Amino acid sequence: MPMSPILSSSPVPANVCFKQILSALHWARNILVTSHLRPDGDALGSTIASALWLRSLGKKVTTWNEDGVPSRFHYLPYHSYVSIPPADKHSFDGVIVLDSPTRCRLGKVLTAIKSVGILINIDHHVSNQRYGDLNYVDPSVPATGQILFDLFRYAEVDFTPEISTNLYAAIATDTGSFQYAGTTQHTFESAAYLVRSGVQVTKLSLAMYHSQPRRCFRLLQHALNNTKFSCNGAIAHFSLSLSDLKHLQIFPEDNEGIIDHLRSVEDVVVALFFEELPGVRVRISARSKDTRIDVCKICMQFGGGGHPFASGACTSGSLSSIREKFLTATYHEIRGLA
Repeated sequence: MPMSPILSSSPVPANVCFKQILSALHWARNILVTSHLRPDGDALGSTIASALWLRSLGKKVTTWNEDGVPSRFHYLPYHSYVSIPPADKHSFDGVIVLDSPTRCRLGKVLTAIKSVGILINIDHHVSNQRYGDLNYVDPSVPATGQILFDLFRYAEVDFTPEISTNLYAAIATDTGSFQYAGTTQHTFESAAYLVRSGVQVTKLSLAMYHSQPRRCFRLLQHALNNTKFSCNGAIAHFSLSLSDLKHLQIFPEDNEGIIDHLRSVEDVVVALFFEELPGVRVRISARSKDTRIDVCKICMQFGGGGHPFASGACTSGSLSSIREKFLTATYHEIRGLA
């Protein structure tokens, strides 16, 4: 069994077509489907939809994520399929990695893999390192769920209500309810197809956007009271310390979406969220509203990546020092527009 790049450092840069992916999966019997840690709706919806499809083909399917499925995503049909990786190691004929631009974003999943027949990397991040044996990476697409929709159509998959709901959630969440850059006519046509296949939009939207626990409201209050503006109002940034996390009695998953409130302010060009993590680390989320400000470029300076308008990074250092360094890098980009 060949050693996959998931366990080595020899990325294969070539992009592949759907036919090659389906051919590889035809021969695989024991398949792992996984996605990046701190998963979002695109990562989990894509993962579960893929698992449902592969199971329908008679494959033995394992579905891991370092963080499992946070409670806020329990509305996804068959979310219980996703589990955290075990302590012991397992071998697979094939591994499908979804929505993860780098191997390291898989976290503890990596340590639970003993050997891999073939690694298939499917993603839409411009910063993807093409670390798979087969890589399908399309940065022009707004969500990995969109790529899977097209793959499933090509493969003539039966779009059950459960598969359709997971793909719809993947696309809707990663496009900001069909608002973000990259959202096209094809995106809306795909969503319409999924609705015709059984997605209950009203029920799903209620679960996605209007069923937050009260602790999330406490966090939003804290964020609005502590957001700072700099660079003549062009930058809005908010920091969440470990002590804040404990005081507010919130979970790490609760901060998803906070940065969108910062970005919504008039005159703000870049919104930043700094989250202190255990082990003297900081997680950075960055959003841009100007085509001339590429936050992916900035995040890559800190070991991260993503998209020109939405990126992130996780780096070592104190909250104050990382915040100062990242703000300085952002100031430099904004002042360069003058």
